[in-house]
Amino acid sequence: MDCRFRNRGYTYRSTRNPQSSKDLRDQTMNTQKFTREFSSVVEAAGNLAVSIGADSLLFLLDGATDWERLRELVPQEIQRILVAADREEDLEAATGFGLIPLVLNKEDSPLLERLQHALLEAVADEHLASQSEVVAVYCGFEANRMDSISIIKLDERMRRFTSRDLQRLETAVPLNNLKIVIDLAVQIGREGREGNKVGALFVVGDTRKVLAHCKDSGFDPLKGYSRKHRNLHDARVREDIKEIAQMDGAFIVSSDGVVERSRQIIEVLHENLQLSKGLGSRHWAAAAISQRTKAIAIVVSQSSGTVRVFQNGLLVLRIEPMDQAIKWQEFNYEPPPNEASD
Repeated sequence: MDCRFRNRGYTYRSTRNPQSSKDLRDQTMNTQKFTREFSSVVEAAGNLAVSIGADSLLFLLDGATDWERLRELVPQEIQRILVAADREEDLEAATGFGLIPLVLNKEDSPLLERLQHALLEAVADEHLASQSEVVAVYCGFEANRMDSISIIKLDERMRRFTSRDLQRLETAVPLNNLKIVIDLAVQIGREGREGNKVGALFVVGDTRKVLAHCKDSGFDPLKGYSRKHRNLHDARVREDIKEIAQMDGAFIVSSDGVVERSRQIIEVLHENLQLSKGLGSRHWAAAAISQRTKAIAIVVSQSSGTVRVFQNGLLVLRIEPMDQAIKWQEFNYEPPPNEASD
């Protein structure tokens, strides 16, 4: 059994006294204390946003907070207030106060990765335009202490595809399933694996005809697993796919989002195809299989991380890697030395 799948498991919790699901959520909910210092930082960030004409405020939180108080302290001129946290339950009440919640699911990730992911999600959900100016508030130096304010100018490269981009594709693959695959491809292009750049090819839909043009390139790590454990709607399966993507071969994905085969060599003639100079064998294979079948082919460029989507032998969508969207500059902070009293 492949060791990369060892982390798939379940945790059970038992209790002697039955409790409602709301009670259980309240017990496990993370909180962001609304201290006097936090109030001062919110007011400062709001005034800054008004003075520079920023499009919105973003609060990157460690958990739920006093949403009503937060809304009251932000100037009325700021209509778009984004609140980001790692868990959905921590943000449940935010919308009731006119705040826009962003669920990150990146609890163990570094600060800058969480902040960038929040901005990307806001752009993807069309809460922010790709060239917006945002004032961000976050815990920069100490957990659960909102102590940092940044002005962030979003670059055009922050644009992330949305379902609207996919609606123009005439395909039998449900858009939600297609978006999950493209989202996964974008993550592979952005993150790579273990510090290395990774290329990948996904072929989605028209599975029976696609497989007629495929052969194994070696051991398939997914062979023998149930459909449940090959379904890309499961976040754990997507993490497994990121590992397998380091090996050669294409992923063949059914219209309902299940990976039918991995590590496949696609054998199809490149007839009447025209691609840009410099595109490699993955791109030619993707264009060819999309021309020969009704499948949608999605390629991650190993060299650049760019994701390209092919249909009917043509390039129909291109998504640039998002790790270049913001240029973060690390800095070291040293508190001033304590002055000796006279």
